[in-house]
Amino acid sequence: MTTDAAIEAVGVRKAFGDHQVLRGLDLTVPRGIVFSLLGPNGAGKTTTVRIFSTLSRADGGSVRVAGLDVRTDRQRVRSRISLTGQYTAVDVAQTGEENLQMVGELAGLRRRDARRRAEELLDQFDLTEAAGRRAGTYSGGMRRRLDLAAGLVGRPEVAFLDEPTSGLDLPARQAMWRVISDLAGSGVTIVLTTQYLEEADQLADRVAVLNDGRIIADGRPHVLKQQVGGRRLELTFTTEPAFDSALRILSHRALSRDQHALAISVGTDGDAARVRALLDEIDPDRDRVRSFAVHDASLDAVFLALIQKDSSHV
Repeated sequence: MTTDAAIEAVGVRKAFGDHQVLRGLDLTVPRGIVFSLLGPNGAGKTTTVRIFSTLSRADGGSVRVAGLDVRTDRQRVRSRISLTGQYTAVDVAQTGEENLQMVGELAGLRRRDARRRAEELLDQFDLTEAAGRRAGTYSGGMRRRLDLAAGLVGRPEVAFLDEPTSGLDLPARQAMWRVISDLAGSGVTIVLTTQYLEEADQLADRVAVLNDGRIIADGRPHVLKQQVGGRRLELTFTTEPAFDSALRILSHRALSRDQHALAISVGTDGDAARVRALLDEIDPDRDRVRSFAVHDASLDAVFLALIQKDSSHV
């Protein structure tokens, strides 16, 4: 394992009965970054996180986290990581401070050190004013922050965040984004799974897209956007035959398509002459295209294009 890798996975396989969830997953995550693992439902994201965090065993392949083998050094791996799931695991009958002190003492800290660490984390996560209140009175966003703080009591090298903002409203999600950014700035490697693609776009230094148990793309968000077109020409057609005709003409140039909406996206640099030439190519009589617009590529568009392209090859 390279010294600058927080996680290194080679040929990881996992099946449940006859269902192959991971099909030889290869992945390297450098230290000290926010790494986001994206994929449609059922792609294997949670299974991957469970294997990396020692909660599940792979059927084949190898995984090293924080320099340690997750199969043979499970306890040592667990001492160097934290895992925050989709649902909070705080004790609602205890105060925020009591929750963190309890976790610290369970981790082996002396009572005085556990109290000091709790105070540090309450301040870091903007929970000091609520420290003496029962966690059951906290808002959803506050409970998520307390849950994340509890995972950091032991100062982990790698923090796994499995959809940490699921179900939160936008202000609470944005507050969590600030917490995650600050955490990454302190040197902790963050592995983030999320269904909110703008969240990955906002936070991630690197993104990997998982589909059908395989990594189909891996890189910096802006590089992935360039790969599927730095900008996109969004075309909407008047009829289904017009849509089908344009799809045949565009072939592999079509980055995504929506038959229900009669819409096709094409990569473009936004140059007016090239946009006009493409419109003339697919709509020479000017009666097939209902509307068009040029947009900067979003991570949502990249994700859809990559999944559609991969699915078409299966």
